[in-house]
Amino acid sequence: MSTPNAPALDAPRSPYSRTKSTRSNYELYSWVFMRMSGVVLVVLVLGHLFVNLMVGKGVAALDFAFVAGKWASPFWQIWDLLMLWLAMLHGTNGVRTIINDYAERDTTRFWLKMLIYFAFVVVVVLGTLVIFTFDPCPVGADPSLLPSFCQA
Repeated sequence: MSTPNAPALDAPRSPYSRTKSTRSNYELYSWVFMRMSGVVLVVLVLGHLFVNLMVGKGVAALDFAFVAGKWASPFWQIWDLLMLWLAMLHGTNGVRTIINDYAERDTTRFWLKMLIYFAFVVVVVLGTLVIFTFDPCPVGADPSLLPSFCQA
């Protein structure tokens, strides 16, 4: 039984035609991005852990001065920035996929994705600002509160 305005369906055993493309390749590119960013993140995170935990005195040396010295170098600023951005893009894309899979109503799906995008923007903007505006020795600060390596 067919309805008058129903779209016509192909026969069940008819070959698939690639000429009728009704969707974009966004999900394919998203899938490829997840694989590539995962590999790059493994390198970035392992490098981060190696430098922070294995080089020098290990975990005992992790303090404010260690971070201040590390972020004095543009190399480590870029390294940590790439790690932040890739981790947030990777995680946001993964949560977006989960939302698409499990949220049943369109409005619920929309607002959950808006919430995750908002969180992404806030974390990336604040993290980027912290990395590039970090000053361990602010001008005019109380000298008793500054680290020992700052000039009073």
